[in-house]
Amino acid sequence: MNRQTSQAVTVGVGPLSPADVVAVARYRAPVRIDDQALEEIAKSRTAIEALAHAETPHYGVSTGFGALATRHIAPELRAQLQRSLVRSHAAGSGPEVEAEVVRALALLRLSTLATGRTGVKVATAQAYAGLLNAQLTPVVHEYGSLGCSGDLAPLAHVALAVMGEGHVRDADGTLLPAGDALAQHGLEPVVLAEKEGLALINGTDGMLGMLVLALADLDRLLKTADIAAAMSVEGQLGTDRVFAEDLQALRPHPGQGAAAANLRAVLSDSGIVASHRGPDCNRVQDAYSLRCSPQVHGAARDTCAHAATVAGRELAAAIDNPVVLPDGRVESNGNFHGAPVGYVLDFLAIAVADVASISERRTDRFLDVARNHGLNAFLADDPGVDSGHMIAQYTQAAIVSELKRLAVPASVDSIPSSAMQEDHVSMGWSAARKLRKAIDGLEQVLAVEILTAARALDLRAPLEPSPATAAVLRELRAHVEGPGTDRHLAPEIAHSVKLVADGTYLSAVEAVTGPLN
Repeated sequence: MNRQTSQAVTVGVGPLSPADVVAVARYRAPVRIDDQALEEIAKSRTAIEALAHAETPHYGVSTGFGALATRHIAPELRAQLQRSLVRSHAAGSGPEVEAEVVRALALLRLSTLATGRTGVKVATAQAYAGLLNAQLTPVVHEYGSLGCSGDLAPLAHVALAVMGEGHVRDADGTLLPAGDALAQHGLEPVVLAEKEGLALINGTDGMLGMLVLALADLDRLLKTADIAAAMSVEGQLGTDRVFAEDLQALRPHPGQGAAAANLRAVLSDSGIVASHRGPDCNRVQDAYSLRCSPQVHGAARDTCAHAATVAGRELAAAIDNPVVLPDGRVESNGNFHGAPVGYVLDFLAIAVADVASISERRTDRFLDVARNHGLNAFLADDPGVDSGHMIAQYTQAAIVSELKRLAVPASVDSIPSSAMQEDHVSMGWSAARKLRKAIDGLEQVLAVEILTAARALDLRAPLEPSPATAAVLRELRAHVEGPGTDRHLAPEIAHSVKLVADGTYLSAVEAVTGPLN
């Protein structure tokens, strides 16, 4: 759903909520900085200015950075030092990162600035709010972050735009020089003072933003996976008895219980399931891909819950180096290391790959006459003349194979940098980038399962599907014809992908069942 919201998100001393991040990043909500945050920013700036005039060197205020931290910088060179830091660190390469990721990156850096722990000027924080509200998106590139010290290169590209340098895209996606774009919106470029360049680039904001967006996507996709599984159980004449609440309670994982409850709700009042539910039904041992759907989908949910806990802690963090403590001390630290976020990003990629894998296995069962309980081979109209959904499953299999490669963790890798000063890095940005690709793959795999299951449900006529799965069929059939001779299949898959991605399938089901878990 690509909607814009006019309700402003307030950035204060405390943490943003995940919903706030999604609203600003994805739906382009405006932002405002509250008065308490402005006071805290001004207070910490006073502490930095006192250190700037002290004779003792202080890291990031009157010294160089990283492996060059031993050099004392003369006062007349310190503004140049900050500009040089941003310019040199804006060294990304490769394709442009998506606008929603860049907006999340800028918002989360603003959130840390608003804590008053970084020592920037009030005008610098306001410049970030101005950039977001003008819907100017700095050009940030795919490669450049090692996840320690935070997402340096991506954040530097945002800081460069605030300085009026580099390039941005406007609300329409037009590429503009940053200085020209700021001027068009009445925004002044920031002139960085002591410590500010460092404060703008030391953070886990990119990987955190992508984690928050991924969790929002997975909330939708795991519910959609339950819908797809229910349609496959129904279409393959499977039993719903294994999803009974008392059976699920014997293994009290919360995610499993939620997934099973969804399957029961979606399959409720299914004429197809009822047709073979009598005492003579021998369908008590469905294949694992059907029977164990709640266990797999549930484990993925519990993984998301763990990742959401980590995201919540990170949203409450003030990450910079050095930081200005409430008593005025300025201390160096290692809080910018992305390991906590990188680990859960990798964990989620494993869960995504497995949910896609079980979906592909359910789909494959529809196509094999030895396992599909009376349906045509490959659900083809005239097998041999027609191939039906044979190659749709190939597409799924190719994606699932890719997702398994994307599940290889990035966070176990580390390449030393900065003359061995930064000798262990998190690769959290890389973990986040591959998770985004994995989620895109999961959308496509689920879309093929629903497309295939829908054809099978139509072929079970005159038996009636459940009211919930019938609602999915109606949405799909508004775009895609029912069973028949072979047609160009790629557009039909694309329509199904869109209905997964924009939440249409989920909304159709919830209109019948009420909100799913």
